[in-house]
Amino acid sequence: MRYCAVLLAVATIFQPFAAFAVQPDEIMADAAQEARARALSRELRCMVCQNQSIDDSDAPLARDLRLLVRERIAAGDTDRQVMDFLVARYGEFVLLKPPVESRTLILWLVPPLVLAGGGIALWLHNRRRRPGSEGTDAPARLTPEEEARLQALIADEDSAQKPV
Repeated sequence: MRYCAVLLAVATIFQPFAAFAVQPDEIMADAAQEARARALSRELRCMVCQNQSIDDSDAPLARDLRLLVRERIAAGDTDRQVMDFLVARYGEFVLLKPPVESRTLILWLVPPLVLAGGGIALWLHNRRRRPGSEGTDAPARLTPEEEARLQALIADEDSAQKPV
């Protein structure tokens, strides 16, 4: 019984609270229109939270935007018209995924380039550290003079350790 209570408590703690963002009074009567409204709401940024969609946010402005989306859908607008209306009103910042255009290309290219650069740097670092590979810090060979001196030191040490 205690196991079930602990499991229920853990499940309650880790349950995403975003599921409760859309209030019951916001839900449209037509299930198809509600599905469209939810899909559009997931693509729009909350201007208060900034890293959440309006579908996930409990902010009053997010609620207003959800109601505006539902109002436009009820008026007969297509998804594109609703998005265009919101972009015209709030700017492209309202979109969670900016469109791929020449001016937003850097937003789309930098993350994969940084990831690829990091992978190449890691590969090069590991390649240099591998024994036997070129350009590594492999142990240097002794010169003949160093070798002779080492042998002399070893011989002196052996003779010093022999009991008399």
